[in-house]
Amino acid sequence: MNLTDKKVLIIGGASGIAARLKSDLVAAGADVVLVGRNSTPAVDLTDEDSIRRLAEELGEVDHIVSVSAAHANGPVTELDMGAVHTALDVKVVGPIMVTKHFAGRIRPGGSILLFSGVAGWRPSPGLVVMATGNIAVAALAEALAVELAPIRVNALSPGIIDSGSWDGPDKESFFAQVAAANPSRSIGHPSDVSAAALTVLANPFINGATLHVDGGGRLA
Repeated sequence: MNLTDKKVLIIGGASGIAARLKSDLVAAGADVVLVGRNSTPAVDLTDEDSIRRLAEELGEVDHIVSVSAAHANGPVTELDMGAVHTALDVKVVGPIMVTKHFAGRIRPGGSILLFSGVAGWRPSPGLVVMATGNIAVAALAEALAVELAPIRVNALSPGIIDSGSWDGPDKESFFAQVAAANPSRSIGHPSDVSAAALTVLANPFINGATLHVDGGGRLA
């Protein structure tokens, strides 16, 4: 259960959860590559050629973590088809293509960690695309774990996290409302998610699982 000198590819933004995960992995001795649309190297999960080029450039890796997301929120009667496609491409189809191009480059003992989310287990009006994508990620982790064996594939499902995504004038009241209903009576932090991610990456006997880091929010 040692991440020292392991090469970890994180696909997603450079702030919030991704930034904390990178920091904690580096502290654990890992060699971390954090990529996104505006990074060097760059990757666009809606573009297979971009994914292929990234795989060719990076070569072998030990672990891959996809924290990427694109949102298509709103009433289903008002959804834009292009935005829906983009959201599902980034959350589900993109990681499939990442697996396609990196599967042969994952070293023995390596793994893939996909990010789901609490909306998949606790849907609400206006979040039909998010709920669908998050549930699909959990199913994808199970399917890939079977197909790629012995490469491990897991999913991590955060709840409401104070990662910057909720910043705005209503943040405090929203967080208070969520915390009051959450069985843990609290809001999560990037450090909570990162700690769980490191455990999943390092533990060789966690496979095909979805780890819920939501304070019990899916049950609220």
